[in-house]
Amino acid sequence: QAQLVESGGGLVQPGGSLRLSCAASGFTLDTYAVGWFRQAPGKEREAVSCINNRYDSSYYRESVKGRFTSSRDSASNSVDLQMNGLNPEDTAVYSCAAARVLCRVLVSGRFLRGFWGNGTRVTVSS
Repeated sequence: QAQLVESGGGLVQPGGSLRLSCAASGFTLDTYAVGWFRQAPGKEREAVSCINNRYDSSYYRESVKGRFTSSRDSASNSVDLQMNGLNPEDTAVYSCAAARVLCRVLVSGRFLRGFWGNGTRVTVSS
């Protein structure tokens, strides 16, 4: 059964770092655009990042540029999100999604065929 599973969330102090991982099973993630989304309590889901193949542009939300970096780990069939300089506004449930679309489509969330993970919680607090 094809699925995505996120890991790496947790509690971190402001200014700290976390590395999230989105692991795929049942399909090869290398051929998909992979995005990270987050949803904070009481707020709508928002796209955080997207990476695709070399023919497509990556995407990072303005508020995370320079702090977050997404990368592929082909050996483990996963995509990671390195998050540095975390602040309380980054607190949310982070989910990954994969689809064979351009990043600008994936970050809109409006794709018909793809995969979503269940999410991992990130809490930034002192």
